[in-house]
Amino acid sequence: MYIRVLGSAAGGGFPQWNCNCNNCAGFRNGIINAKARTQSSIAVSSDKINWVLFNASPDILAQLKDFAPLQPARHLRDTGISAIVLMDSQIDHTTGLLMLREGCPHDVYCTDMVLEDLSTGFPLFNMLKFWNGGLQHKEIQLDKNDRTKQGDFTIPAIAGLRFHAVPLTSKAPPYSPHRHDAHIGDNIGMLIEDTASGKTLFYAPGLASPEPHITTLMENADCLLVDGTFWTDDEMSQAGVGTKTAQQMGHLAQTGDDGMIALLKPMQGPRKILIHINNTNPILIEDSPQRAVLERENIEVAFDGMDIIL
Repeated sequence: MYIRVLGSAAGGGFPQWNCNCNNCAGFRNGIINAKARTQSSIAVSSDKINWVLFNASPDILAQLKDFAPLQPARHLRDTGISAIVLMDSQIDHTTGLLMLREGCPHDVYCTDMVLEDLSTGFPLFNMLKFWNGGLQHKEIQLDKNDRTKQGDFTIPAIAGLRFHAVPLTSKAPPYSPHRHDAHIGDNIGMLIEDTASGKTLFYAPGLASPEPHITTLMENADCLLVDGTFWTDDEMSQAGVGTKTAQQMGHLAQTGDDGMIALLKPMQGPRKILIHINNTNPILIEDSPQRAVLERENIEVAFDGMDIIL
């Protein structure tokens, strides 16, 4: 299995275009040691020819430019993107679909809750049907009565990989009617299995509450790409750029007795990588004390262009 991190930042990217927090200002002024990052997305393949795009970031065109396997190469017009999987209906995970309109139709795998959001509050499915048939919905089916059950599926163009969708406790986007009324299918994590080698990746860029069955999946995976949005729960207010906590925004902070570091600490098997890093998070600074804490715990920080092979 081949994994390419196309974008590793949370919504707004890093530096965020309208932000003058210590991190963003420090990067622009060249006084911190950090890498620029686009908004979160990964691509996964079993043959390095046919790829599944996980989330379609607003930065998708820049990400395509930086990754040749997704560029046209076989026909007059084509792409290495064989399918798109949406983990939720957040604007920073779906707006890139508009940029891909010239390549329609696209097979888009998502839950019924995500389809509802993207057909009403943010009607991308309706808008894009005028471009060669638009988005072809492939439902990720979940058990509405049991959030511990996985929704298993395969993608015909991606031989040798099996996908296991897992309902997560997180947040639907602010525009969604489900924002304060959680439904199974608003957010998912994904266990991706290489059926030949048995190797697995667990991908969850938004993870507010790791329930026991989620923790078990994480412990048994070979690699984790999980929520690294905030260092502390009150990071937005500490940075002076907002009042909502990490939990209120649907994310598990890294610090605290129940934070991501504490969750990952006893897991000895998987490679541990944080993704979806907010522009305010001090772990963006590569020589920061916070990054040193992660290094001592053998936790990596994803960056744009990172390649993982399982």
